[in-house]
Amino acid sequence: MAEIKKDRYYVESHEWILFEDDIAYIGISDYAQEELGDIVYVESEGEDEEFEKGEIFGSVESVKMASDLYMPVDGIVLEFNEKLTDEPELINEDPYENWIVKIKATNLAQQNDLLDVKEYQAIIDEE
Repeated sequence: MAEIKKDRYYVESHEWILFEDDIAYIGISDYAQEELGDIVYVESEGEDEEFEKGEIFGSVESVKMASDLYMPVDGIVLEFNEKLTDEPELINEDPYENWIVKIKATNLAQQNDLLDVKEYQAIIDEE
């Protein structure tokens, strides 16, 4: 059974977001990494790129498939987790510790539209 961290919010496309004031870390959920299998490549658009909620900001590729990454809230990419360039499998080892991008959230009100643990679990249960 996939682990869901209580300190994060989620979106239906299986990204998680962890807020520290207006700075947020984004990655993929344990459920998503289990579905993808062995991750072999992670990419993201460049730093200082601005994204609206729902826009594709990168992708994750596994031995089974590729999957786009969707921005959970409006924000500006501050940093890509460079460790994932050489070691994308770190996401399989711990998808919550190994975030993909760090952003500056530009519309904190959108936090209200994100899924909590219970809502996200309901989505997983339907799949």
